Amino acid sequence: MRSPVPRFRDVERQASGLQPVQCLPPCHERQNIMWFIKDACGIVCAIITWLLVFFAEFVVLFVMLIPSKNLTYSLVNGTLFNSLAFLALASHFRAMCTDPGAVPKGNATKEYIESLQLKPGQVVYKCPKCCSIKPDRAHHCSVCKRCIRKMDHHCPWVNNCVGENNQKYFVLFTMYISLISLHALVMVVFHFLYCFEDDWTKCSTFSPPSTVILLILLCFESQIWHRAVEKGREKMG
Repeated sequence: MRSPVPRFRDVERQASGLQPVQCLPPCHERQNIMWFIKDACGIVCAIITWLLVFFAEFVVLFVMLIPSKNLTYSLVNGTLFNSLAFLALASHFRAMCTDPGAVPKGNATKEYIESLQLKPGQVVYKCPKCCSIKPDRAHHCSVCKRCIRKMDHHCPWVNNCVGENNQKYFVLFTMYISLISLHALVMVVFHFLYCFEDDWTKCSTFSPPSTVILLILLCFESQIWHRAVEKGREKMG
């Protein structure tokens, strides 16, 4: 009885059957090129991510820290928040522009299979979409249009797959986002208490209604980031 063939994968046991007619010749990709996915949705999501971080920076600096009368409080929290925000954006950039572990297209050739020195009867997996030999735990991404080694999921917020080479940057990005979200929420609580005890017109350079709206939006943004991070961790198992 034949074993079931995995869905969306072709199983070949002989190297002679691994060169389909419809496949293009192997593409010789240059090394050390910046990886970037030209996906409209992903690019928009990545831009929104940076804008949200810049909005949090604006509220923290110009609404809470600069108007504060306590210089030490402003310096300590400003340094901490800006450091975490810089690390978050740097990790996001690396996660977005790092090759996640793409398998070369069109390498399902007889010469390449022979170079693998497979044992008799050993099964190799071929992706019919990009005509490549798939290593273990590699999956095809319909957005990147490539097979990605140790692919976890495709994240639109970093406009890239989370795979073997950029998973650590993605984890660092989610960690820093969680920290700045928590830090922002704590500062918002302290600022509200400070404004209630003092005059609202003196606790911020903005008008009281504008100050309240900006602080509420920052709280809302922090909650969204927290939920997004939790969903990302659930996808990663």
